[in-house]
Amino acid sequence: MFGKFKISCDEATTICDKAQYGEATTLEKIKLNMHIMFCKICRLYSKQNGMLTGVYKEKATECRAKKHSMTDKDKLALQEKIKEII
Repeated sequence: MFGKFKISCDEATTICDKAQYGEATTLEKIKLNMHIMFCKICRLYSKQNGMLTGVYKEKATECRAKKHSMTDKDKLALQEKIKEII
C-alpha cells in the first residue's frame, strides 16, 4: 500500500523545494511527508530549507520597506561633478 508513496531522496528534495514556493501538489506533499517520517537526512534538509526561506522572506520584506535613494545634497554634488567632467 505504501509503495505508491515511496520516493527517492532526490525526488523528496525536489518536492520540498516546490513546496516552499507553493508549487507542490497535494499528492506530492503526502509523498514528501511519508518520506520525511523515515529519512532523517531529508527531514533535516526540509527543516533547513524552511529556515532559509523564512530568513530570506524576512530580509526581503525589510529591504523593500527601506527607501534606497540619494539625498538631495548628494544628488546636487553628483550633478556638479558630472558638469565638471563634461
